[in-house]
Amino acid sequence: MGRRRRREILPAMTDSLPVIAGSVDRLADLVRSLDDDALVRPAYPTEWRICDVLSHIGSGAVIWSRLAEDGLAGTPTPDDFNPSVWAEWNAKSPRSQADDCLVVDRRLVDRLADVADEERARLHVSLGPMELGWDDFLRMRMGEHVVHEWDVAVALDPTATLADDGAAILVDQLGAIAGFASKPVGEPGTIVVATTGPGRSFAITIDEGVTLEPAAADADARADVTMPAEAFVRLVYGRLDPDHTPAAVTGDPAIVDRLRQVFTGF
Repeated sequence: MGRRRRREILPAMTDSLPVIAGSVDRLADLVRSLDDDALVRPAYPTEWRICDVLSHIGSGAVIWSRLAEDGLAGTPTPDDFNPSVWAEWNAKSPRSQADDCLVVDRRLVDRLADVADEERARLHVSLGPMELGWDDFLRMRMGEHVVHEWDVAVALDPTATLADDGAAILVDQLGAIAGFASKPVGEPGTIVVATTGPGRSFAITIDEGVTLEPAAADADARADVTMPAEAFVRLVYGRLDPDHTPAAVTGDPAIVDRLRQVFTGF
């Protein structure tokens, strides 16, 4: 059977590896200062503890490392690999989850940085229905890491925001995840959201499903809601509850509340 056609799931190429490395460094700075009691404090979402988020990031680093090696070698990753990694990390103590996370997280970044250009060009990873090349692969890990970094940071500082470098990339790839991070709520229609830092305009169409696409060039003037790009990313990821909504979010509060119900996150 021939290889499945590569499915383009994300927009134009951006160098995500430095963003991942920065997120890894920031997370390490946060975690190294935490004692055992702090590791079992609620994170975001509150049903997760900080150590649970770190276990998720750490097990993810192990999985992404294996996917990268198999993708470079042209070898399929066994179906039972991911569950075995999750079981191993779930069995760790909170302290081991934290300490081991920092080790494998850094190891993954260092390994990816060492991949030569010719190897990057041939990397191919099958992930469910998605066929990923090098740039897609990096951006998926980047999105996961930057958002979960915030899940830990906000548990320690309620005013924490997404890192600017990550938000600037993520805001342009939200359309790729909006369909499975949302549910249609209320009457069909379109809501226009304008962002700052960077400035963008998006049309969110709610019907039988939910789509998120760039809006027309003049949409800023008729935006229903305006917010920082990092807040919009958190909204689509289900992380813009009223207690974590910055004052810079402006517009009809009822529309903001509806968008919170539409974007259930993951």
